[in-house]
Amino acid sequence: MANYTVTLTDAQDKALSFVCASNQDWINNAVSERARLATLEIVNICIAQCTATNTPFPATQDAMVDLAFANGWVNTGAERNAIAATQTTPEAAQ
Repeated sequence: MANYTVTLTDAQDKALSFVCASNQDWINNAVSERARLATLEIVNICIAQCTATNTPFPATQDAMVDLAFANGWVNTGAERNAIAATQTTPEAAQ
């Protein structure tokens, strides 16, 4: 399980407390929800790839995420950024 640390200035902390009952709960919920949505995106990709390649469907969403990364069906954001940085757009080539 991964743990992350978020650092806020005192003013940011106060501002966040203005819009939520618990800053920590809000941060946890925001990150968890984004991860849930990313998982659903990856599951859809995995289902499509498994169907296209006659690969058995994993039994759990976690296993689908692992399979999608292992087979190169999805990449991390950092990997996608690195790939995009090496590609030249037609406008940039002129």
